[in-house]
Amino acid sequence: MQIPIYQVDAFAGAPFRGNPAAVCPLGTWLDDRLLQAIAAEDNLPETAFYVREDGRYRLRWFTPTVEVELCGHATLAAAHVILELRHEVASPGITFDSLSGPLTVARDGDLYVLDFPSRPPAPCPDQALGEALTSALGARPFSVLRAADCLCVFDREDDVRRLAPDMSKLAALDCFAVIVTAPGSDCDFVSRFFAPKAGIPEDPVTGRAHTTLIPYWSQRTGRKKLFARQISARGGELWCEDRGGRVGIGGRAVQYLEGRITVPKEL
Repeated sequence: MQIPIYQVDAFAGAPFRGNPAAVCPLGTWLDDRLLQAIAAEDNLPETAFYVREDGRYRLRWFTPTVEVELCGHATLAAAHVILELRHEVASPGITFDSLSGPLTVARDGDLYVLDFPSRPPAPCPDQALGEALTSALGARPFSVLRAADCLCVFDREDDVRRLAPDMSKLAALDCFAVIVTAPGSDCDFVSRFFAPKAGIPEDPVTGRAHTTLIPYWSQRTGRKKLFARQISARGGELWCEDRGGRVGIGGRAVQYLEGRITVPKEL
């Protein structure tokens, strides 16, 4: 069995930046073990699979080790494949059905803008977790909050840039992933994202993280529209909007490769 595969750099204006995602269009769903095996073989932060069902698209995302309930950069990459590379629909936008509900991606000039749920953070009263985060990160944040992921806030961009976390300690924490953030020198805020528990030591650019970062920084700055950078080694740019119960996350996409993979019909 042969399956089309595309690799797209998301939240990037040029190749070799942003976050690489594999996108595999399917005619029908394959066994979950096979989907996970393909994602492990791709060995990218995420592999997205989509199937057209009753005129709509269902989208799923897999890291090399687990299926996740929400992923921004692979959603942006899937929209780029459907709208720009395969021309499957004529409209300037598309809605995906997912584990996190309907997710819309709309074109805005050269940007793809994701409409995602907002997941604002709340204070984290667990002092033991705060101490464990400080130990794992090798630096003490001035604030620790929690939503779907832990959010550690630092004073300066350089504080975030210099972090060299102990991944084994991060993987042992009672949270899926850790976001670190600070005000930016040439943007509204910067961030990094660590998810060793999901097989991703550091994610290059993370839409999921911005469902928490946007409401936090919008409340802190008093502004609805923000420009952000994720300062991983590859780096990425995100145009952000606080929409109340939802957030808008905009970014560009660049195709890296197109091909076909040969896999067994079942494992």
